[in-house]
Amino acid sequence: MNWANRRRFLKDVACGIGGMALGELLHADAPPNPLAPRKGHFAGKAKSVIFLFMEGGPSQMDLYDPKPALQKWHGKPAPESIVKQFQLAFTKNNAAVLASPRVFRKHGQCGMEISDWLPNIARNADDICLVRSVTTDAFNHHPAQCLMFTGSQVVGRPTLGAWTVYGLGSESRDLPAFTVLASGAGTSGGASNFSSGFLPSTYQGTLLRGSGDPILYLSSPKGISAASQRAALDAIGDLNRMRQEETGDAEIAARVASYELAYRMQTAGPELVDFSKESPATLEMYGLNDEKTKAYGTNCLLARRLVERGVRFVLVMNASWDSHTNLNTKLKANCDATDRGAGALITDLKQRGLLDSTLVVWAGEFGRTPVCEIRNTMEADNAGRDHHPQGYSVWLAGGGIKGGQVIGATDEMGFFVTEDKVHVHDLQATILHCLGFDHEKLTYHYMGRDFRLTDIHGQVVKKMLA
Repeated sequence: MNWANRRRFLKDVACGIGGMALGELLHADAPPNPLAPRKGHFAGKAKSVIFLFMEGGPSQMDLYDPKPALQKWHGKPAPESIVKQFQLAFTKNNAAVLASPRVFRKHGQCGMEISDWLPNIARNADDICLVRSVTTDAFNHHPAQCLMFTGSQVVGRPTLGAWTVYGLGSESRDLPAFTVLASGAGTSGGASNFSSGFLPSTYQGTLLRGSGDPILYLSSPKGISAASQRAALDAIGDLNRMRQEETGDAEIAARVASYELAYRMQTAGPELVDFSKESPATLEMYGLNDEKTKAYGTNCLLARRLVERGVRFVLVMNASWDSHTNLNTKLKANCDATDRGAGALITDLKQRGLLDSTLVVWAGEFGRTPVCEIRNTMEADNAGRDHHPQGYSVWLAGGGIKGGQVIGATDEMGFFVTEDKVHVHDLQATILHCLGFDHEKLTYHYMGRDFRLTDIHGQVVKKMLA
């Protein structure tokens, strides 16, 4: 072998060995299953989350935070000393106070006061931690929803569900780790409420439907056999893996995983929405026999079935609670549609031994004002309430939460928090704690720095914890 050929031979061997080594390194960096179950920073009491999101801002003083002092101000302008400190989205500062006509009664051994329009949730008072002192920084819907789910008012960051799955993976092999169920008019935040942001797309939410194919186009087209589909997926998977070895792109692994998950879901998905094995008593409890409660009740039952099957995060969205006008009519309609399903969910989880490991959260992006908003003076009983970020109510149950207690308070008219202020970032930190995470250490390196859900804020609310 002459010198030129020997040099070419050594170069080819070196490149081949180096290429094989690089391929092994890239393969080692890309886990075969990005959704494999993982442990948190410590043993969390919650294994999964069901987040009941009431989009639009439910009125806390009509549902969870009774304010009898509003009666003496009803129809009069609110005190100027208060209003001048108060930020309003649409209402003028001289708006009249609107007292609530709702009847509040004490429930459970804890004596928690809840509105007469939420009788089914109220039956679970001893399992609920009601927080009457939540605050947020945004007073318009989309920014407030972004802040609630991503920790920022800027669109594009990972949502709470995505962070949860990024940290813990999933115990379900055949269903999406982060699932989304929707009812009502549709949220203003849309898909930004369940986006993976700059995390790999493996961790984004998947929108499911309560009837038919759980996901559109899940069924194979006519003429496509299971064998031919499997062969096509194997070929595509091989090509994608070869490309990943060349580029090291994590999104390719996410794509392979999503294809495989979709294939497995063709069997698991129809079984998920088949309620034939549920007892008639269960269907009745969730309100599936009543058109008024069926849509939301179906989603709550699906949420229970999803966590039973190892799904990590379920976002149940209902829209819209945005009652700028006709508050009494709209609020009652929303309560009638959702109270039964939400109450049944807690009861059902508890009966099945799932509540201790499932964290249930009920929240809107903000609350409503103590003063009224009137947009059409030609309508009778048309008063509504404006956006209210300075003090509203949220409740949590199960999964590491101490039930049967009320945390925080607002002033006698409900304008501002006076005790135990809980910012949205504190709420996020507490949810992550229940899952076994130190919220300051659950980070992702992006654009030169480490990001986290709670930004640079947030404290765990220890009073909430069991």
